[in-house]
Amino acid sequence: MLTASAAVSEPIRLWPGQAPRESVALPAEGDTTKPTDRLVNGERIVRIGNVSDPMITIYSPDPAKNTGAAVIVAPGGGYNILAIGLEGSEVCEWLNSIGVTGVLLKYRVPQRAGRARHDAPLEDAQRAMGLVRQRAAELGIDPKRIGMMGFSAGAHLAAVLSNNHERRAYERIDAADDVSCRPDFALLIYPGYLAIKEKNNEVAPELAVNAERTPPTFLAMTGDDPVRVENAVFYYLALKNAGVRAELHLYPEGGHGYGLRRTTANVTTWPARAEEWMRAEGILK
Repeated sequence: MLTASAAVSEPIRLWPGQAPRESVALPAEGDTTKPTDRLVNGERIVRIGNVSDPMITIYSPDPAKNTGAAVIVAPGGGYNILAIGLEGSEVCEWLNSIGVTGVLLKYRVPQRAGRARHDAPLEDAQRAMGLVRQRAAELGIDPKRIGMMGFSAGAHLAAVLSNNHERRAYERIDAADDVSCRPDFALLIYPGYLAIKEKNNEVAPELAVNAERTPPTFLAMTGDDPVRVENAVFYYLALKNAGVRAELHLYPEGGHGYGLRRTTANVTTWPARAEEWMRAEGILK
């Protein structure tokens, strides 16, 4: 729970016991970052691995700036690790600066054997959205303005939740599973896994875009992203063709995995574009 003197809550466990369908013990959770790993804008990227006890952490804005909106933030890492600072806590702090409650989602990684890479993370994302929406009054947020933002694999997870929320992927736990787990909006930053290269960039089957199902979506990516800009382009086209409100920002260069750390690449101005989009959509009231 939040304390009166802090803007950041203690981590809140998503599941009262063991997470669903967990059968194999993992090594201890920890930072897997190596000294040789690349830096972003001169700073290291913290890479958390072996997550088996997923949690959320609530970052609350200054009450005087609180817009009532909230965003669940899913870091990327190829469904193998979580870039927990670059694409997690730093993003929640930025959200606070524009009056939005940030909810850092530490979902299960790496991919579980015998399951699709997003299966366990989707369970975690559904549960997180239900918990946040159930506690909206307590957290000072509007239950009808709770979105999800993801980066890379986390953006895929946000898209999966955007299209898979009518029923829970796990057995009901408590009252938090009785409220909707649909995001009211989504922001996908340099997303992966949305389009299948081997199938002429067909949108992935877990992303059944539908005008009633899929929320308004913001996308940002670069043309030189090694994860392939086609992921953003073809998902945007699927949204457009289905009549879902969407905004796509493409930049010529900047690569992948920059988070919101400002560099000389113009793509790192995307947070300003995202804020403008949220204002235009009536999310930041």
